[in-house]
Amino acid sequence: MQQQVQDKNAASLQGRDVLTLLDFSPEEIYALLQSAEELKAQQKEGKCPQLLAGKSLGMIFENSSTRTRVSFEVGMTQLGGHALFLSPRDLQIGRGEPIKDTAKVLSRYVDAIMVRTNSHEKVAELAEHADVPVINALTDWYHPCQALADLLTVKEQKETLKGLKTAFVGDGNNVAHSWMIACAKMGMDVYVATPSGYEPNEEVVKEVEEIATSTNSKVVLTQDPVEAVKDADVIYTDVWASMGYEEEQTRREESFKGFQVNSDLVNNAKDDYIFLHCLPAHRGEEVSAEVIDGPQSVVYDEAENRLHVQKAILAATIK
Repeated sequence: MQQQVQDKNAASLQGRDVLTLLDFSPEEIYALLQSAEELKAQQKEGKCPQLLAGKSLGMIFENSSTRTRVSFEVGMTQLGGHALFLSPRDLQIGRGEPIKDTAKVLSRYVDAIMVRTNSHEKVAELAEHADVPVINALTDWYHPCQALADLLTVKEQKETLKGLKTAFVGDGNNVAHSWMIACAKMGMDVYVATPSGYEPNEEVVKEVEEIATSTNSKVVLTQDPVEAVKDADVIYTDVWASMGYEEEQTRREESFKGFQVNSDLVNNAKDDYIFLHCLPAHRGEEVSAEVIDGPQSVVYDEAENRLHVQKAILAATIK
């Protein structure tokens, strides 16, 4: 019966956009995680089911990428499909073609569109006009694919999700938004420690708090990293100046003093805590080398899981 329910949840994702995890139920998220686990296990055995033979993915990148581009492209190939890398220089959208026209035309060529851009509004508009699934591979507001890989990593390491305490220390950015949503959806407590002025978006916080009420989990915002990390099972951080904010680097370094994840800070967590970072990382800034390169860091497992999660998303959404 449980397998039938999971299969039903996975089947319900066909043709769906993946713009933010706010749009997915806990059951649907769990189904994606289970699919990722199964695809990962099959790959380790040298098996790659050709679930998307003859299918194509259009990948629009307006920002540079390592993990996102490689994981989606390799994932599509392993599933028997084909991926096309499309930069603004390659598309007429880079010369001012309306997003609606790009969406309509690409929908005639490919079976799904993946987009990485600074503007969440642009991804939402593309999804509004596209006739195929649109996958958000990072915007200024959300990074849902990363959050799914984070959940998979925690599940592998802790064997459970519900009831864990997680701490996000640093900038209340797109990664923090999606991590908060993911935690609340799966019944994990999430503490977010940011300097004043760098808190997560208020609208996102309200939505997360509503979710947390239904899953009996906690959402706590604080300016005290020690409070956030105390007895935490999971500690997460990201760069202090995300893409698009590089010109604020010097000012942010000053604002984020005291928010580095280092040995002194993690000593407040549980002895068996794990450390997450979406990468790329700046050692000596948001995290010390001894933490990110230490035995409780699982950042490379986390990065690998981007591949397995992308495959699960593609297999579930492409018709």
